[in-house]
Amino acid sequence: MGKDYYKILEISKNASDDEIKKAYRKLALKYHPDKNKTPEAEEKFKLVAEAYEVLSDKKKRDVYDQYGEAGLNGQVPMGEGAPGGGAYKFSFHGDPHQTFSQFFGNSSPFDMFFNMNNLSGGGETRQSFNGMDFEPSGYNSFNAPRKQKKQDPPIEHNLQVTLEEVLKGCTKKMKINRKVVGSNGMERKEDKVLTVNVKPGWKAGTKITFPREGDQNHNTIPSDIVFIIKDKPHKHFKRDGVDVHYTAKVSLKKALCGGTVQVPTLEGDDVLLRFTEVISPSTHRRISNRGLPYPKEPAKRGDLIVNFDIIFPTSISEENKHKLSDILP
Repeated sequence: MGKDYYKILEISKNASDDEIKKAYRKLALKYHPDKNKTPEAEEKFKLVAEAYEVLSDKKKRDVYDQYGEAGLNGQVPMGEGAPGGGAYKFSFHGDPHQTFSQFFGNSSPFDMFFNMNNLSGGGETRQSFNGMDFEPSGYNSFNAPRKQKKQDPPIEHNLQVTLEEVLKGCTKKMKINRKVVGSNGMERKEDKVLTVNVKPGWKAGTKITFPREGDQNHNTIPSDIVFIIKDKPHKHFKRDGVDVHYTAKVSLKKALCGGTVQVPTLEGDDVLLRFTEVISPSTHRRISNRGLPYPKEPAKRGDLIVNFDIIFPTSISEENKHKLSDILP
């Protein structure tokens, strides 16, 4: 049998949104491990958070009401008219402290609830931990300003990709090591693999952000992890937007008299480039549609631009100097 979220929150199936919130507030405070040290408190704290995550969300609640927990887990095929709009998949993230923090606006509101003598001039503190009655000296703690958590600064990593990977797109698995806080409040280190789907044509400097995947701290929101695309140096090519440049070495004889040169491409084949005109250091030839994809139009590609490096002889005989002097203008 699946979980009965209404029974867990101790409410009826026609409970209003306000009743759901009140029920969660009451039970989350009752079973929070910081204050309730009974063996079953931690599990009940988690179940209450899971029930609230489902019943406070209209779509999840509709799916749950019609199909039960199996519907939330994607185990029941749903048609066009289903509340979830077809296939639906929900799984509790497993961290009741995150739900608690988002609801109360503070990961540990008990300092406010149980140190009211600081606010009431040392007067008697009135507490009702199992209910809603936190009113020391007429002070309603739920109306008190909530301390908003600040987020830790983003953590940036360079992600080097080859031009061949930019041409076709690729998937990169990036392992990070981070600090996590368990439901019992204990800290530990864990490895996590983040998947970066590099799209064809992505430019250097493109940022891919994984929200709140950094170290988990008690008093702050985890950092965003940001990967920044960087071009890996290539032995043949240099990127220029969607174009790529290749420098072909040619002898002075070829530069003056014409010839052919083999030009490599990103696909791995060669293009035979013929020329009859005089090649100067400023000459370039363009091979269409052999560059990189346009990021927003992957079917469209830039060009492969061939530049020339003319190799001059290191020495020349007097006889040849005279011949060249007679031939050249």
